[in-house]
Amino acid sequence: MRLVWQLLAVAAVAFLGGQATNAVGNPWLVLVLGGATATAAVFVYRWVVGKTEHRPVAELAKPQGLALGTVIGVALFGAVIANLAFLGDYEVRGWGSIPGAFGLVGFMAAAAVTEELLFRGVLFRIIEQWTGTWIALVLTAVLFGLSHLFNEHATLWGALAIAIEAGGLLTSAYIATRKLWLPIGLHFGWNFAAGGLFGTEVSGNGTPQGLLDAVTSGPVALTGGDFGPEGSLYSVLFCVLATCVFLWLAHRRGNLRRRAVKVDAVNTLSA
Repeated sequence: MRLVWQLLAVAAVAFLGGQATNAVGNPWLVLVLGGATATAAVFVYRWVVGKTEHRPVAELAKPQGLALGTVIGVALFGAVIANLAFLGDYEVRGWGSIPGAFGLVGFMAAAAVTEELLFRGVLFRIIEQWTGTWIALVLTAVLFGLSHLFNEHATLWGALAIAIEAGGLLTSAYIATRKLWLPIGLHFGWNFAAGGLFGTEVSGNGTPQGLLDAVTSGPVALTGGDFGPEGSLYSVLFCVLATCVFLWLAHRRGNLRRRAVKVDAVNTLSA
């Protein structure tokens, strides 16, 4: 039941915050409402996990890793754009909207925080206790990818790419640190770089214009087409490499966990 209560509590904040930000057209209000949604989601997660698990919520201790994750997320997406630009598949036409970029800060913060709390904080963390790290990683990565099929310009390949690159990267960042702040920063940095800085489509969402007015063209396998650069093979490649680094760190730190074995079963086997 704890899984259900935790999912419902965080999802309620995500839904209400999403409805509020989508209802306003002013980017400054979106910035405020998005920040409020992210903050509320953290408080609600702390409260519901504390109530249902009766423990300190260590995964949301001091926000160490948030800034680092943001920098890594921006750098990874920047590497994708750099490769597309080198091939002539990414072109900047001019400045976009500075207020729009600020609005996307709030929008992306709300999305990053609520999705990480739901998929890494609740789903992965609890499923891992039942199945072990590897099965939980695969299952939640697939669920994360499938959740993007509801986006406006979603494609099956785009959802699969998200499952591989984002599901793997964000979960491995959590495993390596056993904290949610690094994956939250990664998620925010990647998404904000995509929409807020480089002005590209984000997960097929039809994201509003950010700082740059830019277009992508060329083979869908490299640009991601209507889904955006997250559907690019470059994104998959760079994120898989980063995932391997985080999983190596997790192994070095002893953070990979086996499937839980019930005490009664162990006693029976040893008898």
